[in-house]
Amino acid sequence: MRILQQIRRVAVTGVAALAVGAAASPALAVVGQTAGRPGPSFNGSVHAIAYRGDTVYVGGSFTRMTIDGRTVSRNRLAAFSGRTGELLDWAPSADDTVRALAVTPGWVYAGGDFDEINGEERSSLARIDASDAEVGSFDHSVAGSVHALAVGHDRLYAAGTISRVDGERRGNVAAFSLDDGELDEDWVPRPGGVVNALAVRGSRVYLGGGFPGRLSAVHATTGRVDGGFRPSAPALVHAVAVDGSGVYAAMGGAGGRAAAFSTSGQQRWTRIFDGDVQAIAVLDSVAYVGGHFDRACANGDDAENGECDAGSVSRVKLAAVDRSGALTGWAPQANGVVGVRTLAVNRGSVAAGGDFTTIGGRAQRRFASFE
Repeated sequence: MRILQQIRRVAVTGVAALAVGAAASPALAVVGQTAGRPGPSFNGSVHAIAYRGDTVYVGGSFTRMTIDGRTVSRNRLAAFSGRTGELLDWAPSADDTVRALAVTPGWVYAGGDFDEINGEERSSLARIDASDAEVGSFDHSVAGSVHALAVGHDRLYAAGTISRVDGERRGNVAAFSLDDGELDEDWVPRPGGVVNALAVRGSRVYLGGGFPGRLSAVHATTGRVDGGFRPSAPALVHAVAVDGSGVYAAMGGAGGRAAAFSTSGQQRWTRIFDGDVQAIAVLDSVAYVGGHFDRACANGDDAENGECDAGSVSRVKLAAVDRSGALTGWAPQANGVVGVRTLAVNRGSVAAGGDFTTIGGRAQRRFASFE
């Protein structure tokens, strides 16, 4: 059974392209929102999703995976074909939660809270063969948890609550050579607090988290703060995404919000929700957001204590915002308290992972993909 939900791409026009309480925006293509076929399901949270071609890698706190009616053991890491839905034999075993994934040719990097992968000691960070699931020789002592991973400039970037790597002080971020696996001793940004999110574009690595300012950029090879990016992020940043137009942030705060910034940090738009926005991804200039919200506020910055004070519209755990900041009609309506933890895009599809168990009233346990 094919794992991706077979959902026809549609053009959003007329009422569906209206911002709630705003004028119509230009029509644009967005992914579908109604499940056509069930995807894989998991018995625990999905925290991370990464693609390598048609292969989908998933990380989290789960210990079992059900796909095409077959339930198998998968200890916090799993893989399947996004094209055919075939369960893959790739099944490394982590002894604790996997919170982040990144892929390079031939390898899958995993970060999280674990101490072992396949019974081999790996402290919060590991490199795993993308085909046979063997643990690579990449081995570092990480003091803290890894929340985010990103790849660029021949480096693996890691972030979280990282105080030391191999005994050397780090300010919650670190970089490693993709060539020899060594710690980059010169890349030492010190944002001053937890870093929840990373994104690489051009010469910058964007950081999001709970540090002063909450959203910043550092140089990808020197680690120095890039003063050309000066955004105003009013709340804890959970996730960051980038495209050619700028930077997107998923935030908490009183309620929660998604925001878009230019490459200089100027705010382009903000959307307010009644709960934290925990995940964000961008496809074809549309920002897809996920979290534990249930409603989106009808107008700009008009939420107090998590409640919209000028009208709202139902957007349960998932929503989409177009390039002008208008809320689109995309509303799959997931369930749960925590809701959506992560989003990923690949070749015209959007995948969501988290704690939900239904989408639009249909069973869809902790993973869903929309085309």
